Amino acid sequence: MKTINDDTLSLNTATTTSWFRAAAPYIHAHRGSTFVIAFDGETIASDTFDNLVHDLALLNSLGIRLVLIYGARPQIEQQCQTHKITVNYHQGLRITDDASLKIAKSVIGKLRLDIEAKLSFSLPHTPMADARIRCTSGNLVAAQPVGIRDGIDLGHTGEVRRIDTQGIEQQLAQGNIVLLPPLGYSPTGEIFNLSAEAIATATASALTADKLILIGDKQNLARELTVDQASAVLKDSSNDLHPSLSAAVKACNAGVQRVHLLDRFVDGALLQELFSRDGAGTLISATSFETTRQANIEDVGGIIELIQPLEDNGTLVKRSREHLEIEIDHLTVMERDGSIVACASLYPYPENQVGELACLAVSADYQDKGRGEHLLSIIEQQAKSVGLTSLCVLTTQTAHWFLEHGFKTAEISELPVKKQSLYNYQRNAKVFIKSLA
Repeated sequence: MKTINDDTLSLNTATTTSWFRAAAPYIHAHRGSTFVIAFDGETIASDTFDNLVHDLALLNSLGIRLVLIYGARPQIEQQCQTHKITVNYHQGLRITDDASLKIAKSVIGKLRLDIEAKLSFSLPHTPMADARIRCTSGNLVAAQPVGIRDGIDLGHTGEVRRIDTQGIEQQLAQGNIVLLPPLGYSPTGEIFNLSAEAIATATASALTADKLILIGDKQNLARELTVDQASAVLKDSSNDLHPSLSAAVKACNAGVQRVHLLDRFVDGALLQELFSRDGAGTLISATSFETTRQANIEDVGGIIELIQPLEDNGTLVKRSREHLEIEIDHLTVMERDGSIVACASLYPYPENQVGELACLAVSADYQDKGRGEHLLSIIEQQAKSVGLTSLCVLTTQTAHWFLEHGFKTAEISELPVKKQSLYNYQRNAKVFIKSLA
């Protein structure tokens, strides 16, 4: 019989505890938020789809308001081939004739029922136990025909005309998940085949959603892109290679602050993206995901958490909370998704035209990625802006890093007189100076 020793149990318990503690700020932050999540037909057909449904149920239980949009392209194509109906596309859009529309309605309707059934699953001893999820759908997307492009009539292929935000909000307020199929309806009673990305983009924009999440192909993109960077990628490649990226740019330009692109084959990618600092996909944001700014009093707790390991091993001088609060105006911090990942401080000695660089710290998870260099550059700019001509630094363990970045060995006597009087001979730190001229 297989046994599990105490060390393994202890490790698993510690890992679980650590993960929950790390995820807690995100759980609090996301509660009550509105997420629009779109997944394509390939995702529905993948082996990981059941797990994705379980993760969606978890988000719902955490008080996150969900609007789900699904695609059906491969399923429609398969049925068209079975019925010997030719499948044609133009500019990435299906040319939907009468026969194709009949197939699309049948396939999309079946997928809707299948998804609703999966969301209704609540047997004991499963991830969905006692979930009691209410899922609702309906004629919440008004559409109009795309019409004729380049002389080609796209038939029953449509584009979003309006999202019924009031109807969706009413359902979300009751704790219901809203499920939107890739179909839209016209005031004349016509039905149009729409792309899931188009509905997701329009819905996220109309609802001013906190996040738009697109689950589909692996994009081979950087972890984080601003809108400008994402637009540059699209210019350098065909939009057909990055349909989700194109949708993300449109959403950000329409007012959605953050769009996440996830790979359907990464099991648990949704939870990793939402409840960990670095996520598991690509984030497209209207502004930079990581910012460097002047520290404020609310940052003290994060700064203490950042520098404590370096104080414990002697790299940094110990600083009390009171000291940090008093000196907060001297500190610059690098913030990543609400967490302090790096900091540095500047103490000017204007009478000597010298500034002291102190408390330069980068989280262990983010070292060797240029953040230290970036902070040093900012401190140098701050020093120059107030008329300082050089920087000094005292260090016990990072001498080579400063030498590699333009500092030169100096004597204690070369420090400003006020700094000399504060020099700790027991610590015996080495002195380095860099000219800013």
